[in-house]
Amino acid sequence: MHLFVAIFSVWASYRWGDWRNWQKYQPTMMYFAIGNLLYNYLCAERMLWTLTPDWFGDTGLTELIYTFLTFPATALLFLTNFPKGRMKVFFHYVKWVLIYGGVEYIYSLTGRIEYQYGWSLGWSIIFNIIMFPMLKLFSVKPLLAYGFSMLLTVFWMKMFHVSF
Repeated sequence: MHLFVAIFSVWASYRWGDWRNWQKYQPTMMYFAIGNLLYNYLCAERMLWTLTPDWFGDTGLTELIYTFLTFPATALLFLTNFPKGRMKVFFHYVKWVLIYGGVEYIYSLTGRIEYQYGWSLGWSIIFNIIMFPMLKLFSVKPLLAYGFSMLLTVFWMKMFHVSF
């Protein structure tokens, strides 16, 4: 299932993403990837969620697939098709939170994700409600996004008792 999501994400980004201008989106794609690497590093001793590997059977490889394929591809799609106008922007965020939440819900039903230490699908949805605006903020004001990211990282770590 994880591999299917990765392949679909890459295909969708190829189909609907603005690959002619990929350099414009690359910093945000890397910001997303680095965020996932940071989660895996900071929470290595206290993983709040763990992806259950598919047939290739390695959690690390599964995380690398998300880090370097799925997340950058979806960041490209998210930014490529970013609308103008408050209501359109609002529904764009809602659409992406629902996509990520829906995929994770299916993962929870099929045993592809395991939650620990109080994390849940609900917390993931709250995280996504914050994450997508942060991706957009990073694309226009990266230094401000880095500052907010540091504050949010401290918040999440304290909230879920992750040691520094």
